[in-house]
Amino acid sequence: MARDVNAALLVRIEAMPGREEDVVDFLRQGLSLVQQEAGTARWFGLCFGPSSFGIFDAFPDESGRQAHLNGNVAKALQEKTGTLFEQPTIEQIDVLAEKPPQ
Repeated sequence: MARDVNAALLVRIEAMPGREEDVVDFLRQGLSLVQQEAGTARWFGLCFGPSSFGIFDAFPDESGRQAHLNGNVAKALQEKTGTLFEQPTIEQIDVLAEKPPQ
């Protein structure tokens, strides 16, 4: 059964020119990193447009969100900033309602 989520992050990523496919690969590889995080209940790699990407992830509580912000995906984001993409914007958001996966 899926866990309810209350906290989330929305990360917006703008690819550097010519690095769009590398960002797609980065997001796909990020899934394997986040699968190791017990406190991350949902994770999505997103494409908003030709060079605009993002991550949406959700957590049961604030401690899960903070653990994720200090985890391997966050470190990978820092390492690739300036080479694959511009400085990401990270928004901490609250989940008001959800239809959990079944």
